[in-house]
Order: sequence, then C-alpha cells, then structure tokens
Amino acid sequence: MSNDGATHKVAGETRVRVRYAETDQMGVVYYANYLVWFEVGRSELMRQRGLDYKQMEIETGCLMAVVEANARYQAPARYDDELIVETTVTGVRGPVVRFRYQILRADDRTLLCEGDTVHVVVGRDMKRCAMPRKYAALLSAAASHAAL
Repeated sequence: MSNDGATHKVAGETRVRVRYAETDQMGVVYYANYLVWFEVGRSELMRQRGLDYKQMEIETGCLMAVVEANARYQAPARYDDELIVETTVTGVRGPVVRFRYQILRADDRTLLCEGDTVHVVVGRDMKRCAMPRKYAALLSAAASHAAL
C-alpha cells in the first residue's frame, strides 16, 4: 500500500495529536494506540459519510462488532506529532464491513502504520443480524467511492 494516495481514493481523513500518555518508555507511541486511532478514523469516516453510529444503535439495536484487526507498523510516532488517519471502506457484504487505514505523520506524510478491521453487524444479544438498509446503502456507497 502506498502513502502517495495514488492507489486508492481516501474516503475519510481525521487528524489526531500524540499525547504524552500515549508514548512508552522508549518515547514512541505504544503500539495499541494505533488501534484506538483506527476507531477514531472509522467513527469520523462514518460521520463524514452521513452515518450516525450512535443513532443506528438507538434506532435499530444493531452494533458493529470488531471480529478481526490487523496492523503493520512502518515507522514510530512520537509525542506531539500530528497524525493523519486515512480511512476507507473496502467492502460490504451482508452484515460484514471491512475498513482499511493508513496513519501518516502530518508534517512529512511518512507512513507510520497501516491496517484493516473486519466488523460484523450484531444485535444486543451479540448474534449476527442484517445490516439496516439505510446504513448498508451508505457504507456500500463509501466502498464504491473508495474503489474509484
């Protein structure tokens, strides 16, 4: 995956700044924080695409459970770095949604981490259920947009 934007259309971009508490004894970002930033990027992408995740939970009782998460670390982020979280929807099939992420340092666009998550729509009973139509349409449109 390239960090020049040529291989995919970015569907969402969010910026975060590394806090001191997010670094480890070596002065670099603790690895698990990248997964937190994946979530920030995913939530903001959904908001940017007109999807209100909280409202979906309230209206439909549906949740999107993470069933798989992968991260590949390329370079370290450090305290006070401004980061860009680029998020795309890479697929929607029934109740399964896939997202891809790239985290870049804002000042030089160095790729720091890339990864993906897979989500399954479940009810409050944690059993798989159908993706609500409204949300399926919007996420599918985001996936199609990302493929351009």
